[in-house]
Amino acid sequence: MKATSRNILSAVLLVGLTLFSTQQSQANTAPAKFVEDELLVQVKPGAPHEKVHRAFADEGASVAGEIPQLNIRQIKIPSHLREKARKNFANNPHFKFVEPNYIADPTIIPNDPSFSSQWHLPKIFAPQGWDTVTGSPSVDIAIADSGVDPTHPDLAGKLIPGYNFYDNNNNTSDVYGHGTKVAGTAAAIGNNGIGVTGVAWGSAIMPLRVSDTAGYGYYSMMANAIVYAADHGVRIVNLSFGGTSSSTTLQSAIDYAWSKGTIVFASAGNSNVSTLTYPAACNHAVAVAATDSSDNKASFSNYGSWITVAAPGSGIYTTANGGGYASVSGTSFSSPITAGVAALILSVNPLLSAQQVVDILKQNTDDLGTPGFDQYFGYGRVNVAKAVAAAKIALVPSDTQPPTVSISSPGNGSIVKGSVAINVAATDNYGVTRVDLFLDGALFASDATSPFAFSWDSTTVADGKHTLQAQAFDAAGNSAASSIFSVTVQNTVDTTPPTITTISPVNGSSVTGLRRVTITTSATDNVAVSKLQLYVDGILKSTVAGSSLSFNWDQRGVAIGSHSITVKAFDTAGNTSSATSVVQR
Repeated sequence: MKATSRNILSAVLLVGLTLFSTQQSQANTAPAKFVEDELLVQVKPGAPHEKVHRAFADEGASVAGEIPQLNIRQIKIPSHLREKARKNFANNPHFKFVEPNYIADPTIIPNDPSFSSQWHLPKIFAPQGWDTVTGSPSVDIAIADSGVDPTHPDLAGKLIPGYNFYDNNNNTSDVYGHGTKVAGTAAAIGNNGIGVTGVAWGSAIMPLRVSDTAGYGYYSMMANAIVYAADHGVRIVNLSFGGTSSSTTLQSAIDYAWSKGTIVFASAGNSNVSTLTYPAACNHAVAVAATDSSDNKASFSNYGSWITVAAPGSGIYTTANGGGYASVSGTSFSSPITAGVAALILSVNPLLSAQQVVDILKQNTDDLGTPGFDQYFGYGRVNVAKAVAAAKIALVPSDTQPPTVSISSPGNGSIVKGSVAINVAATDNYGVTRVDLFLDGALFASDATSPFAFSWDSTTVADGKHTLQAQAFDAAGNSAASSIFSVTVQNTVDTTPPTITTISPVNGSSVTGLRRVTITTSATDNVAVSKLQLYVDGILKSTVAGSSLSFNWDQRGVAIGSHSITVKAFDTAGNTSSATSVVQR
């Protein structure tokens, strides 16, 4: 996100815990916090720039940054105007959503420099998995955190260029110390005779800084980091952060990444509560709980039905900022351990889809606690050897199935005016990467985030009939198009009635001797004919939608003499006209 100030939502660094009882109380009672002078707004594709700009200006707001791939704007606004603006933005037809910029407090656990055993690696059977694969330089792990120490001897040789979303530059050095610990846990250099070993020590690390110098992470930066990693082909993103406020911004970024085959791993939290923690509780995120050296739930680890898997998180010896090493605890380290396992899975079988990687993780754990899935360990504690073995033989099916797509609204044949909300339903067996909307056969706008919704200013086209069609794409390049919908734009006041162009039989005709007379009629209009009505001798005989009508008039019982055939035409504005033909029987 391009911004010159501290960006958006701050989230808690899940490093560990100090006082369990105090943290649990705070987690249950503390109100949600947010940045007082900011909002996040997602603009619908196709929304007129001038109307979006005017909507912000009318509320005294300005755009401080954006995530273009998600059409999300970071809005700066005086704090006393924020709530009024939020309500108005929520009702604006050009916006998908608006949300506050939530903040969560950091929780820190002290380091223990005397602890020098990496017990967690044999516990998850990493050495057995390394007999097959130790990682791959082509399988990168993005560490979205406080930065990574670029000079650390166990990390320096494996960092690839990343980005600093806090300062908007390329300096990704660690400003707090948390990111270096997380990075080493995931992928510190192995077999080099010094220090420690990461789970996927053959994989590269992309450092993405998303925090300030106090360790607070911001949801806007996290979302931007997720999108950045996905756009750069990184399959694995680790976020050892969390907050108790849900976020459509984060969900949009995770969905975007998932559609590109990128998986987000996130910490479950350290408050020993079942409260949903984000981004871990987001759809498509892998939520990782913590275990101790005895394969018990770590005392601090959050839990719940939203947990995916568990991994060691107590006394994890890893790299520290400044070139040293430290022992740390928290779900902050369970998450990168699991991300490292995923990197090994992709290293042995890089063509696996995101869903296949997650399925292999879940199906090849060591089941702890209650048999089967449970709220403390999810599907179980990760097992490298099992996961790598399963990945090695996993088949990668060819995806030839196109998405399904349809226009939900407006309906076919609708009359529209002004700003038109166009909603598209699109699904796919692996995921929809984008939806294109075509107006009169030309590309109008594209949307890469679900729900797929567009804003069309119909005043930019002439009144009359126009066509809409949506096309959906998946990651394999399969595509499908919706049915073509026709809508009638009616922005100007229409006072012109329809013109009845034909009535048959014509005026003065004789129908003597016929048992059945076929009456046909048609009409035109400057916009559209909505319906026609047929009367015989003043009695309504037929009503049809559209501009043409055909009716069989049974002559049995019809008196000899003159009879009137009257047609009434209606247009979409309610204007009417009529014409009469008199025939002889």
